[in-house]
Amino acid sequence: MSTITIDAWAAVARTQARPSAADTFRQTLAMAWRATKKMRRNPEQFFDVTLQPILFTVMFAYIFGGAISGDVKSYLPLMIPGILAQTVLTCSMATGTQLREDMDKGVFDRFRSLPMARISPLAGPMVADLLRYTIAATITFLMGIAIGYRPGGGVLGVLGAILLAVVTGWSLAWVFTCLGTVARSAQSVQGISMLIMFPLTFLSNAFVPVDTLPGWLAAFVRVNPVSHLVSADRDLANHAELTAQVGWTLVACAAVIAIFAPLSVRLYKRHL
Repeated sequence: MSTITIDAWAAVARTQARPSAADTFRQTLAMAWRATKKMRRNPEQFFDVTLQPILFTVMFAYIFGGAISGDVKSYLPLMIPGILAQTVLTCSMATGTQLREDMDKGVFDRFRSLPMARISPLAGPMVADLLRYTIAATITFLMGIAIGYRPGGGVLGVLGAILLAVVTGWSLAWVFTCLGTVARSAQSVQGISMLIMFPLTFLSNAFVPVDTLPGWLAAFVRVNPVSHLVSADRDLANHAELTAQVGWTLVACAAVIAIFAPLSVRLYKRHL
């Protein structure tokens, strides 16, 4: 379909009545189903969700377990919540990359010609990504249990840790969604996202105790939002405790969503 034809249909679509809240909700779910079908047809989109937690759990446990905690089993209560946070947050980077790919391929130009809510193509993939985060978090715990981790918080504590990690990953995905609307290519989105995520993840308490770090680095680690998430997940998974770290993590999530969700929508609408 030519650009002129698309623009003509888009003009017609804009003259129609705005979709209601119920229509917007249904259209968002339809876009979420579309994104889920794309995942099924492109299994490589699940590589970071399935292979990464397995690889990093085994690698970090057997390489650093003896050096940091004396043995692998003693290191797992410290490490598994860290791997959980790292895995889910890293998976959230794919949101911006896939958005940029769709925009580059002209997919959103076709959506412009449809009488649908303009936010639905943006919000739908965000809803579908909740499935990816949940799978990644579940595999992380299953792999940890397979090599000897026994979460003291029981089933409820583990479920609480997974839920908190999924919420945090979903909130951070808005940052990468915003990046996807302004970057020039999917490759640049991926590169910039890695520059953001890897320092935040590794300069945290995910893999080593804070008191082993130099003073200047420990000060940064203590205020790093990823450290709050890791500490909260440890409290939930290992002790089934709702501590202040859970509250600080949720506050950080709310702040990120409040800033980047409206900004992403505004930048996205400029392309319509």
